[in-house]
Amino acid sequence: MLEVSVRHAFEGFTLDAAFRAPPGVTVLFGRSGSGKTTIVNAVAGLLMPDAGRIASGDWVLLDTDKGVRLPPHRRRLGYVFQEGRLFPHLTVRQNLRYGAWFAPKDAPREDFGRVVDLLGIGHLLDRRPGALSGGEKSRVAIGRALLSAPRLILADEPLSALDEARKAEILPYFERLRDEVSVPILYVSHAASEVARLATTVVALEAGRVVAQGPAEAVLGDPGVLPAGAREAGAVLTARVAAHHEDGLTELDAGGVPLFLPRVARNVGTRLRVRIAAHDVILSRGRPEGLSALNILPGTVREVRGGGGPGVIVAVETAAGRVLARITRRSADALGLAEGMPVHAIVKTVSVAPGDVGGSTAQPQ
Repeated sequence: MLEVSVRHAFEGFTLDAAFRAPPGVTVLFGRSGSGKTTIVNAVAGLLMPDAGRIASGDWVLLDTDKGVRLPPHRRRLGYVFQEGRLFPHLTVRQNLRYGAWFAPKDAPREDFGRVVDLLGIGHLLDRRPGALSGGEKSRVAIGRALLSAPRLILADEPLSALDEARKAEILPYFERLRDEVSVPILYVSHAASEVARLATTVVALEAGRVVAQGPAEAVLGDPGVLPAGAREAGAVLTARVAAHHEDGLTELDAGGVPLFLPRVARNVGTRLRVRIAAHDVILSRGRPEGLSALNILPGTVREVRGGGGPGVIVAVETAAGRVLARITRRSADALGLAEGMPVHAIVKTVSVAPGDVGGSTAQPQ
């Protein structure tokens, strides 16, 4: 369990944040300027904060009260930047082995061949970075960090410089790291779909403060916590692939409720995470008839939360999990929505993008 508490004042901005990062992927989630990268740089030792403590048991990186400020090269961290930052004059093989040259000889190490297989980069080993695509460079950068025998991997928006196709290529590799590698990961993102797919823990940030922290399903399903704004609101459901149909749809079992999506390339029985964007959910007081939408989830209103604008976020508890709906205040008033009221949440099958579906670490019930 990594414990982070840092305070640092810039002109016009003060970071004052504390949180715990358990094993798995802890995502620092918030808008640009919320303090995410500042925290990661403090953990890496690239920023020495005015005050704070960063430690995991007897592994102390920073303790300003006791005068402990380990320099970056002694922190045993792997850092994946927004750009690959590979050495252009070295081959992929040499880039991968670079970090290991400086790791302590007695440090637990990942097997080189296993990492290469995990990231699917065996055919790239003799190439130089100039001959790699953006996605390939990202995979090599991840491998280099992993092979440096780190105690923690830092990833600062590693997909932000990639187009959607390359992001779709890289996300499964981060899921594999989360599920198959013992090294914890501190991951920075402002993209809700990345957070929903990858996070085991979410630390939501606003204006340099932690506004919520906890499991991804709990934080993303809280209508009062919208670190990326109402437009990016959306909840996470855990489901199991139940069947693939001949018309190109995949049927999921989400807590006993059927959920239909465009074809998902996963085997029957596989457990998945599915992000349902709040703006793609329609609410009805009665079970609707004569609709083209296939996904109709009966549930109960848990909260109706409005802001300063014309919209509200409605949290609906269903057998599949909590769903958020972003509707107008006028619609909420017309329906008379209130806590405890039964409603139906309606989701169009084609509204769930492939990037909103990923592997789940959850165990079968």
